[in-house]
Amino acid sequence: MLYVSPLKALSNDIHKNLELPLDGIAEQLHLCGEIPVDIRIAVRTGDTPASARQKMARTPPHILVTTPESLYLLLTSASGRAMLASVSSLIVDEIHALLGDKRGSHLALSVERLQQLVQTHSGQRLQRIGLSATQKPIAIVARYLVGNRNYSDEEVDCEIVDVGFRRPLAVSLEVPGSPLTAWMSNEVWDELYQRLVELISTHETTLVFVNTRRLSERLALALSERLGENGVCSHHGSMSKDHRHTAEQKLRAGQLQVLVATASMELGIDIGSIDLVVQFSSPKSIATLLQQLLLKRSFPPRLRSFLGSR
Repeated sequence: MLYVSPLKALSNDIHKNLELPLDGIAEQLHLCGEIPVDIRIAVRTGDTPASARQKMARTPPHILVTTPESLYLLLTSASGRAMLASVSSLIVDEIHALLGDKRGSHLALSVERLQQLVQTHSGQRLQRIGLSATQKPIAIVARYLVGNRNYSDEEVDCEIVDVGFRRPLAVSLEVPGSPLTAWMSNEVWDELYQRLVELISTHETTLVFVNTRRLSERLALALSERLGENGVCSHHGSMSKDHRHTAEQKLRAGQLQVLVATASMELGIDIGSIDLVVQFSSPKSIATLLQQLLLKRSFPPRLRSFLGSR
């Protein structure tokens, strides 16, 4: 089984969502006196060390988790094609994020190459499964998933399972009481900090989205001075993989009061229960805002937007 996702951070969830359940199954089989089942899992992304890549080439996994770019690299190598030749099922997660750009077109080509490889090896058609919480209209996404096939506009060679629903949202827009100018004064910044502290203090877990890495660091520093360092963390693309992973684990475990993040915080990952989302200044994209509004969490999220500048 091949699992492809545009979110590289999803590899951090493998231990919790795959390895731990498999360990539990193995333990139950042992207690029941049954023969153990060896199901190997591997992750192949740009962060995968060379030793791990060589290991999976020698002993191919049963479940391979990868990104569109890494799938392309695997299809261009002899060892990668040998490993992928026996794939029977392909899962494309967060498929909506791949539609309408070059990355999605590139993946579509890789999927067709994979189909040709599998058909040459076993003569079977590749079972394709697409997953997303925000894909709409679904028929267009289904066309992308099945590829270039002969079908009419009304029928797509794909079984569509629509379990979508609307969740209650409480959305409000807030601006500082002081006049807004092209350059914000220290007084306005202090006012924004104070309002954020009030909101964070009245909620269990808050996720603050900002537009730049610099603002992420600045806001996290200001909030840590007011709330304490242990409950505040930042998350952006310039940080190391380990630092981002640590921040995501703390957020998932409920150890943070607030996480200040840029777009590097991939919303497809499992980050636990969040009861307040704040967009600090305009994201300049309605799609980005909607993606943050529709966070799939245990609590219905509430989002407030600050207009920090014109």
